[in-house]
Amino acid sequence: MNRFAILTALFFGTLFSYGQSGIQESGVYVCPPCGLSCDTDEHNRPGRCSFCNMVLMKKEDVKSIAFYLQDRVEVLDFAGPMEVLSYAGFEVFTVSEKKEPIKSQGILNIIPDYSIDTAPEADILAFFGGNTSPTVKNPKVMEWVKKQEHIEYYFSVCTGAFILAEAGILDGKTATTFHSALDDLQNSYPKINVNKNVRFVDNGNVITTAGISAGIDGALHLVAKLHGLKAAKRIAYNMEYDNWKLGNGLILSKDNPYTEKVEPSFLKHFEGTYEYGDNSQIELKYDKTKGDLYAMINEIAYPVYHEYEDVFSNIDQELIFFKRDESNQIKGYSLAEDSTFSRKL
Repeated sequence: MNRFAILTALFFGTLFSYGQSGIQESGVYVCPPCGLSCDTDEHNRPGRCSFCNMVLMKKEDVKSIAFYLQDRVEVLDFAGPMEVLSYAGFEVFTVSEKKEPIKSQGILNIIPDYSIDTAPEADILAFFGGNTSPTVKNPKVMEWVKKQEHIEYYFSVCTGAFILAEAGILDGKTATTFHSALDDLQNSYPKINVNKNVRFVDNGNVITTAGISAGIDGALHLVAKLHGLKAAKRIAYNMEYDNWKLGNGLILSKDNPYTEKVEPSFLKHFEGTYEYGDNSQIELKYDKTKGDLYAMINEIAYPVYHEYEDVFSNIDQELIFFKRDESNQIKGYSLAEDSTFSRKL
């Protein structure tokens, strides 16, 4: 392992350990559903799963989401949000009218996990674009949608909004959809206020997004809404989804995850070059477009997120403790409260 690889591993946590410097909160922690044997393991502190290496999450935070998929559904409409939400620890499963193979966009064969007759209850119900007209006109499916009274949140991408509209879920609400279907949605369902210039609309318990790739933005927003902004930022970073702009949607609900921001002037106090290990250095820079600090290692930028006071966390949720001198200037950091201190140069 070269020097920079060692440096990265040390600064950003040992991948297969809990890390004593991690964010410590009481509770039961589990591995996000990954389909492996570790799905049933429980842990008494946060960190990473020693089997699959995924970041553990509180058991109480795991929510289930049903992806209703119809024949010829758009691939990226559901695949983008599925990537986001599964990484965030949501229990994702697919549902269709029948448990028979369907073909997404004419290229991808899919066998749904459940039919609407056998699907378990979910916390969130999601619909996606691509050939939605047969679903909207299918009385059996629409009756099933209307009967899902236990649903906490509804989510749609692209023309999946038409399914929510037909079920009456969007009545009196603001919504959006695929750009070429905006007028059709407004004309077909006059009780809806259709917005034409946003990536997503959040009504509180109903989120609709514009077309195709906008589903990723909406899914990241849902993660930020339910698990916090830092969780969504970590996922966007790991997905290398650089196009995500915070709050790039119409948020009509009170629980806006983007209102609490750290002042740039505070974060800039931590900019600079720091010593580390055997004659190595780390440079911290503030990115005004992202609103976060980044540690530059071997010309790669790793995000560092503010937690509280002068404590930050890395992408593995391990804590970094910064210290100040008598004049209140940052003088260095340690990776745990009792670990080796590294000076700011």
